[in-house]
Amino acid sequence: MAEVNVHQAKTQLSRLLRRVQAGEEIVIARGGVPVARLFPVRPAGMRRLGQDQGAYRVPEDFDAPLPEDLLHLFER
Repeated sequence: MAEVNVHQAKTQLSRLLRRVQAGEEIVIARGGVPVARLFPVRPAGMRRLGQDQGAYRVPEDFDAPLPEDLLHLFER
């Protein structure tokens, strides 16, 4: 992992971004102390529809009226 100072990062940002895009990670330091890290963004994979099918079952009483002791909390 390469380390550059803030001045280098500001003056060579395009070059650093090309290196990051190629897979390299770069640390930006201020006074020798790391403060940020540039790393490539990995695209999110395709979401598969229905992957959670069967993981949750809607209860039969899902739309039943709330009990009185709970209902009054919503009617203030």
